[in-house]
Amino acid sequence: MFEGKSVRLRALSAEDAEHHLRWRNDPEVVRWAAAGDPCFGPVTAEAVGLAFDSMLRLSPRESAVFTVEDLASGRVIGMADYRDLDPYAGVATLGITIGEREFWGRGHGRDALRLLIAHLFGAYGLSRLELDTWSGNERAVRAFAGLGFREEGRRRSAVLMEGERYDSVLFGMLREEWANPA
Repeated sequence: MFEGKSVRLRALSAEDAEHHLRWRNDPEVVRWAAAGDPCFGPVTAEAVGLAFDSMLRLSPRESAVFTVEDLASGRVIGMADYRDLDPYAGVATLGITIGEREFWGRGHGRDALRLLIAHLFGAYGLSRLELDTWSGNERAVRAFAGLGFREEGRRRSAVLMEGERYDSVLFGMLREEWANPA
């Protein structure tokens, strides 16, 4: 378990499935978290159950999903994950979703990512972390840049959202950038 200024990251538990089901069936959460990707939602309880069976068996040497709790209330508000951890290359990919709308724009996602970054650079000695979002998600773009991630590339018009095209934006952070922010 990791505690920050406003959130706590803890191991995923089977009881968290109900939150994931609600978030993945909330059109606004799907819009911001996955640019409306129909693979993210809506989903059935059975599909979330199958996904949870897999997530609960993940090896932390490769990937993990954490539950994000609001520190003040203990309420489950989101999830953070890493995947594709490659110890040889020293790289992992991160993800964050704050599923409870009243916590959007209040710094909880940024705090959760800060904890995850510190864990991965510390415990695994990685040299690089990366994540992506779509260009229309300005809140995520600001949060990533505010943590020290740098935009490294764009896949132009790679995201179709409500009939409009957006770029997929790739961000990266090197270990020395985290240790010595500009």
